[in-house]
Amino acid sequence: MASLVAYDDSDSDAETGPVASSSAAGPREDTSDVVGPCGRAFSSGVLDVSEGRALPTTHGPWEEPAGQRLPPVRLWRSDPGSCPSQRLQWPRTEPEVTFPTSECSRSSLWTSHTPAGHVPLAAARLKQVKLSHGKYNSPEPSSCVQTKSESPGHNGTSLQRKRREDCVVPYTPKRLRQLQALSTETGKSKDVGTQGPSAGRAPASAPLCVAPRVSEFIQPYLDTQYKETQISRKVLFHLRGHRGPVNSIQWCPVISKSHMLLSASMDKTVKVWNAVDSGSCLQTYSLHSEAVRAARWSPCGQRLLSGGFDCALHLTDLETGTQLFSGQSDFRVTTVKFHPKDHSLFVCGGFSSEIKAWDIRTGKVVRSYKATVQQTLDILFLQEGSEFLSSTDASSRDSADRTIIAWDFRSSAKISNQIFHERYTCPSLALHPREPVFLAQTNGNYLALFSAVWPYRMSRRRRYEGHKVEGYSVGCECSPDGDLLVTGSADGRVLLYCFRTASRARTLYGHAQACVGTTFHPMLPSVLATCSWEGDVKIWH
Repeated sequence: MASLVAYDDSDSDAETGPVASSSAAGPREDTSDVVGPCGRAFSSGVLDVSEGRALPTTHGPWEEPAGQRLPPVRLWRSDPGSCPSQRLQWPRTEPEVTFPTSECSRSSLWTSHTPAGHVPLAAARLKQVKLSHGKYNSPEPSSCVQTKSESPGHNGTSLQRKRREDCVVPYTPKRLRQLQALSTETGKSKDVGTQGPSAGRAPASAPLCVAPRVSEFIQPYLDTQYKETQISRKVLFHLRGHRGPVNSIQWCPVISKSHMLLSASMDKTVKVWNAVDSGSCLQTYSLHSEAVRAARWSPCGQRLLSGGFDCALHLTDLETGTQLFSGQSDFRVTTVKFHPKDHSLFVCGGFSSEIKAWDIRTGKVVRSYKATVQQTLDILFLQEGSEFLSSTDASSRDSADRTIIAWDFRSSAKISNQIFHERYTCPSLALHPREPVFLAQTNGNYLALFSAVWPYRMSRRRRYEGHKVEGYSVGCECSPDGDLLVTGSADGRVLLYCFRTASRARTLYGHAQACVGTTFHPMLPSVLATCSWEGDVKIWH
């Protein structure tokens, strides 16, 4: 059966400004307690926040700026930061032609192998290059002028061959070029009294605009236990800034930094928001060349892991903006998850028949989990990381064999592939925080409940229905106390269910297009974040 969850590559460029959001749908008839379109919340009202600062773009020593012609090259015989072989570098300032300093070298270079009648012509051409100040009208570089005017012979042929070899630029690996560029920038920063990045790799983005701190709203809850989740009613912040659908959102797992919200979008960017105090965008990370499907906080709350349709995986330091890890997968990445115990390991899946486990310390794949499937939709760890579940896009005519597969993390062996037997795919999985059960969002427009221990039986008595899923990867989640469930809907609604009775507790009408992501705040009892296919994020209170 073909995939029911498909994503198109995003062709949008990096954001340049705020994008207007469609108005929310009006109130609808519902048997439950319904909250209509949001009005003003608190004294500050609904904030419309956009962040349009583009990241600085720097050109490397071998890149040509668009719309300009490259000047003649300068030949350096001694470069302290390069390989022993001779290297060509493009001048950064006003071009200047260098001549031999000694009379011996000048005479040997211009008179030993050149007829007397051709010397004025070469000098005139060199003078023309020097006085042009960036507008180079000479048809040949200075090195080629001397080569054409040489007389045939053994000595002239050897000298001509040597000069041709000098013009060949040897290949330099990309990592060595980055290190050279980093050392150059660090040396310049030291000259002006500043310090460069502490890591050994070039910074992927600028640091956060505002240093992470403890929010005044979270401070009273730091020394207390989470008691009871309150149902959200109104919109606190309306975050606009993405120019494409927002695929996933996640609160920072560290309680003292949980005012920060991470969002990944199809516009090729990852954003960090202050979603509790001001609703402002703290930083935008443009690390991928294609749509970003998945982004996760590291358990320590100091790093961001992202994977996209460009098959790239990036781990970025939050405070310095340096890229700590970069990996290239052989498939488009749709989901990434950190190991709950060993935080240096993570697994990723996507448009492939296998799931890969990466080690950040070595930058290599340590395990591979292969199955006859088309696509991995979501991954969920169980039993403190010894097992994990994978939701796949594979179904047959009679049953959904291999729709949910249980794996042993260490041995890469399948524990069970006969978990869900209905003919629907499951775009997302969620673990209950207090009971050994997990939820599976199905394309049959309902949430199914399963046991989190072998043999992972599905509950026939409890099913959460009333929302629409087909065609979208709609996420679901449990509240920190486990009493409520929240899920999005393809029609833009946000539905909250009572976990015990499977009855609907509230319906929120907040988005004009499909609501694909929902998440409870880990500490504040009444704060809920949702994201939609129209590209906006809403914070409910």
